[in-house]
Amino acid sequence: MADELDLSKLDEIFRKHEGEDGALIPVLQEAQQIYGYLPEDVLAAVGKHLHVSMSRIYGVVTFYAQFYLNPRGRHTVRVCRGTACHVRGGKSVLNTAKEVLGIEDGETTPDFNFSLETVACLGTCFLAPVMMVDRSYYGRLIPRKVASIINQHS
Repeated sequence: MADELDLSKLDEIFRKHEGEDGALIPVLQEAQQIYGYLPEDVLAAVGKHLHVSMSRIYGVVTFYAQFYLNPRGRHTVRVCRGTACHVRGGKSVLNTAKEVLGIEDGETTPDFNFSLETVACLGTCFLAPVMMVDRSYYGRLIPRKVASIINQHS
């Protein structure tokens, strides 16, 4: 990586959780808040400080969907793939989002403006098909609306 990470930003997190049992997940969450994702150098520093093996750390960060190992976009587009959304055209919503953004599920645009992910359910089945951009829900979608919504956030 061309830019050196400032790992001293972790010191406050380590002090806050000093001697705490089960600190791994909260420490990882707070580290991700600082860096936007969990770079390998950060994971190594967390492992060293908490005396946790890298294999255990990777087991945790790959198990929980809340953790990201790659840089994320400024905006997150989440497309529901639940049953109600699926039967009401969710696949076309996802395909349009992929086309507009030029990326696949789980990827981030080269300009780091958007990350795209699918989720099992957004809990708004009555609005199916649904997607979210950041914390805003958009329902009863058709492909034309998907493109317009994404473009509003550019």
